Amino acid sequence: MLKQNIRIQLGCDFRFLLPQATPMIAMLNVHATRIHDLEGPDLIGTWPTVPLSAYHDSFGNWCVRFVAPAGEFRIGTRTIISDCGALDVQPTEIGEQPVEALPNEVMQFLLGSRYCETDILSEVAWRLFENTPRGGARVQAICDFVHDHIRFDYASARATRSATQAYAEGKGVCRDYAHLAITFCRCMNIPARYCTGYLGDIGIEPRHEPGDFSAWMEVWLDGAWWVFDPRNNTPRIGRVLVARGRDASDVPMIHTFGANQLVGFGVVSDQLS
Repeated sequence: MLKQNIRIQLGCDFRFLLPQATPMIAMLNVHATRIHDLEGPDLIGTWPTVPLSAYHDSFGNWCVRFVAPAGEFRIGTRTIISDCGALDVQPTEIGEQPVEALPNEVMQFLLGSRYCETDILSEVAWRLFENTPRGGARVQAICDFVHDHIRFDYASARATRSATQAYAEGKGVCRDYAHLAITFCRCMNIPARYCTGYLGDIGIEPRHEPGDFSAWMEVWLDGAWWVFDPRNNTPRIGRVLVARGRDASDVPMIHTFGANQLVGFGVVSDQLS
């Protein structure tokens, strides 16, 4: 069911215990491509207050640097974003470009990366998908396989699980679905990049899972990037991008340069009436 002109409350909160002052980088702000939809700035707040500085990384993501003091430390953001309420577009009829015709800037998204071992899974990918139709239909076939192959298991989440391990273990969370689908796409010469952001239960029955950021992928087809979501594998409403990169190693929500204990974490992505 399509919806029009919805408003979504977005926010997150992280609580740490730190044994010493610790440099950090946060990627918590809505991506620049959605800034015009914000009703107000999604300013980052910290408790206690610390000086913040910001920069754009090589993928165009907004990064905030700071040094968190020893002890209990909190960081988070809140905002409201307007959304057209439309479902994700399904580009299954879109074709793909041959490698020699790809723009230079997308070539890096054909290569293996920390969590996407194309060298290990290439033979598997070609065995599974060589006879599928090229383009968006092939990407959808990859998403269908990954969606059915991996069992969602929040309790088994592991920050070090790679695409190869997700394929072997057959379980994981949304980042594992994304990593495996990205790897298969790259093996089939389709550029694919990792995305993270907000995706609430808008337009569907609530799942009653812990609030968290979501992961999906964008693939390059016929001259443009298109969203595919192997975890949900169905068009969704209210997807809000925060950051994108080669895989999850490029876009940690909080990167810490020292010992830390995460003692609290919450994410909100709810439609406002």
